[in-house]
Amino acid sequence: MNPSDEKMWATLIHVGGVLGYFLPSLIGYIILKDRGPFIRSHAMTALNFQLTILIVTVVGLALTAIFIGFIVLFAAWILNIVFSIMAALAANRGQFYTYPLTIKFLS
Repeated sequence: MNPSDEKMWATLIHVGGVLGYFLPSLIGYIILKDRGPFIRSHAMTALNFQLTILIVTVVGLALTAIFIGFIVLFAAWILNIVFSIMAALAANRGQFYTYPLTIKFLS
């Protein structure tokens, strides 16, 4: 895969996280992980972050019974949007990106 295609797919994987949580990054990781180190790194970091956001969302849903869950859900939503856009911009520039506050499931 040429570098411009890698940048495009890495950008799309990060932007897909805003729209579909972990599914675009999971599909991207499974299909594109062997196409180059740049795309593998971005797909892996996006998947790790989206799985972390999924866990936070499940905890937030459980905590809605005591109303603090709404704050957790809102914070997770905002962090997902902001960090995914920052990662997409870095991928588009051809830079590697590491999400903050992420559990590393894959390495």
